[in-house]
Amino acid sequence: GMLTVRAFIQFTSYTMYYLAIAALPLADAVALYFMAPLFIMVLAGPYLGERVSWQTLATVLIGLFGVLVMLRPGAGLFDWAALLSLGSAALYGFSQLMARKIGDTESSTVMAFYQNGAYLVGAAVVAGAFHLAGITHAVHPSLEFLVRPWIWPTLPDFLKMAACGFVASAGMILLSQAYRMAPANRVATFEYTGILWSPLWGFLFFAEVPRSTTVIGAALIIGAGLLALNTERRKNVPPVLAAADPA
Repeated sequence: GMLTVRAFIQFTSYTMYYLAIAALPLADAVALYFMAPLFIMVLAGPYLGERVSWQTLATVLIGLFGVLVMLRPGAGLFDWAALLSLGSAALYGFSQLMARKIGDTESSTVMAFYQNGAYLVGAAVVAGAFHLAGITHAVHPSLEFLVRPWIWPTLPDFLKMAACGFVASAGMILLSQAYRMAPANRVATFEYTGILWSPLWGFLFFAEVPRSTTVIGAALIIGAGLLALNTERRKNVPPVLAAADPA
């Protein structure tokens, strides 16, 4: 039951993420999604019983300030698709906490199997529901991406999607294994390496140039995560080593 619930939570998370990148610049969507490690750090205490220090909570506030810098509320440029990326991050973070909790009895490959099963079933149900309802068009890019009718892919498109399947499956297995073996709030921070690639891919493939507020906000989010990692590392250092640490 927990495996199934976790799988459909991840299905919802990734669906929201795909809807976000349909409307937002890639760098914005990815940077907002990387609030997930900070959500994990906050929820690790009440859900897993891991001790969360006030310093870690302070870094979460720094990350939230980075989000505000990126979204620029009141500037007239806010797109509600940004909330999809944040919601995706929150659901994803909780699903990884669930992986930590059930990791004592279930392997990472079993978790990945359930996730892929949920994606197949969920996609078929959603596509079938919109087809039966006759909904094929929407105004907003995110909704248009969601309700667009299914078509048979060309061979190049099919090969690209198949490659994404193999890459995503490998990534899910590795991440699930990491969250099974190590404290969730520590593993989460290492996911920040992904945020370095999104502006590059956005520029090379979509000619997207990140805004200054995107760069500043992303830097605050990354900095908050790294600061939280350093706080957790120092907290777990044995007293003798901590006393000898010149920093």
